[in-house]
Amino acid sequence: MFIKIKTCATAKEIWEKLVQICEGNDETKENKLTVAQQKYEVIKMKDGETMAEFDERFSAVVIELNSLGKEYSNRELVLNVMRALPKEWDVKTMAM
Repeated sequence: MFIKIKTCATAKEIWEKLVQICEGNDETKENKLTVAQQKYEVIKMKDGETMAEFDERFSAVVIELNSLGKEYSNRELVLNVMRALPKEWDVKTMAM
């Protein structure tokens, strides 16, 4: 990264360049949001995966979405988790 910012004259220029490098422009941010939303929509619990492991993966996607400005209500999150669970969980999800 130093090579990309070494020609900057001020701290402000350096900061703006680093933001551009790390976050990208508006189009890049929109693409990242689209990819994260797709991950959220298709997430499923894998065979042999524990609930803790699934929760970690799911939380990572939600955190990524939050950082990109997309937030879901608790109800939406719970419904998505319930849809992501395998068939063995059907009785438990019905009870919820």
